[in-house]
Amino acid sequence: MARQYKFRGKAIEEITPLDITKFSSMLTSRQRRSIKRLGYEYKELIEKVNESIKTKSGKVIKTHIREAVILPSWVGLKFGVYNGKEFKEMIITEQMLGHRLGEFSFSTKRVIHSAPGIRATRGSKFLEVK
Repeated sequence: MARQYKFRGKAIEEITPLDITKFSSMLTSRQRRSIKRLGYEYKELIEKVNESIKTKSGKVIKTHIREAVILPSWVGLKFGVYNGKEFKEMIITEQMLGHRLGEFSFSTKRVIHSAPGIRATRGSKFLEVK
């Protein structure tokens, strides 16, 4: 038997039909305040998502708005979130509800260093120069 995911004690089927104001009452204060003070860009993103849902196009919705809170109507959609260099594609799942888009599109890579260069350390003076 598959485990059913619940958000704040409610199943996804109960949360999906809720409008933004009712869903925001289930969030923490920081997310609730950001939804309450919807900016111009955030409103445009919500309109773009609603158009995508109506047309059922399945296209990737590209956005620069990393601070947008993930809403229940977005579950199952593909987003391309800009990380400063490129658009990282992601599919919204139930576990992402209430988080922000930028949390899943990392803007920095892991730094991997190679060996030290010639004369970079005290021990390298004994190495042969190629």
